[in-house]
Amino acid sequence: MPRLIQLLLSPASRLVRLAAGEKRISCSLVAAEDANAHLPVWLEEDGSSAIGIWAIVDHLENTYPDPPLLPEIAAERGEALRLLDWSMSIFHEEITRRIVFEKASQAQTGSHSRRSPNMETIRAGRSALRTTLPALGALAESRGFLAGRQLSLADLALAAHVSALDYYGEIPWTEFPALTEWYYRLKSRPSFRTLLTDRVPGQPPAPHYGELDF
Repeated sequence: MPRLIQLLLSPASRLVRLAAGEKRISCSLVAAEDANAHLPVWLEEDGSSAIGIWAIVDHLENTYPDPPLLPEIAAERGEALRLLDWSMSIFHEEITRRIVFEKASQAQTGSHSRRSPNMETIRAGRSALRTTLPALGALAESRGFLAGRQLSLADLALAAHVSALDYYGEIPWTEFPALTEWYYRLKSRPSFRTLLTDRVPGQPPAPHYGELDF
């Protein structure tokens, strides 16, 4: 069985778990011993490895092509890749790093900060989150999924971030019904099941985190 060396609340690690789940690949999760290492790491049974999110995504798409997680239509494929990159860069820096990385420990995210949470940073992340969510909900509502009519890596990447934020109850779902409907569909998929059982020692999730009715 392949192994994934990962950090519990790292969006990159969560994206790999979701992608593997969609491709029906069973893998064992291994907590990283060094949170500062280049993570996540995917280890195949034959000893080969892929290190880092982009290498792992490429490896999974090429080694386990069924089902594909990028659309065949060129325009939708380009949009899926754009949103994948945006989620793992801009959304990560402006929102997830400011909220989840402030609240969670280094051992769960790989954050370089060892200080107490900075509330000004968290408030800035929350402000950026509220500004961003309506447009994401509109995309999902108009297209079916974020990049088009089929689930893609764009959806899994955003869901990786959203699930980490939702662990701390940071998303006011009732204010964003279109995004809530999209996340309900993602959360209901079999690939999401292991994420919903995640628990950080000493930091229980928001009460609705593991529930489909939220």
